[in-house]
Amino acid sequence: METTYLHLRILLPSQIFLEKTDVIRITVETTAGSYGFLPQRLDCTAALIPGILFYESVSDGEKYIAVEEGVIVKAGFEIMIAVRNAVGNASLGELKSLIDQKLKLADEKKVNMRSVIARLETSFVRNIQQLNNE
Repeated sequence: METTYLHLRILLPSQIFLEKTDVIRITVETTAGSYGFLPQRLDCTAALIPGILFYESVSDGEKYIAVEEGVIVKAGFEIMIAVRNAVGNASLGELKSLIDQKLKLADEKKVNMRSVIARLETSFVRNIQQLNNE
């Protein structure tokens, strides 16, 4: 009997995050709870909630990916997952440090954005005051 694997694609809005053709099983968190996918599972779709996606492949073994909300579609041996953001493709231990790095970078971007907005507001107020003084 020939072994059949799942073909997993994880899509982000701007890129393909992951594509694997030798996936044995997948587990995701949906709005209805945790679901596992094997090659023989019936076709379906489900809404994903932010959480940890687990997959096992022949080439990489067990891997974990933190995902934001999205959708999963299984059709035959194809599984397509579309999410807003994903971090990882690592072991569970490595995933925490990757998430921490991503959050730190996001915090730095927020601080920089607030600084830019504050400068724009200050410049706007100065220009309004100059117009009032003229």
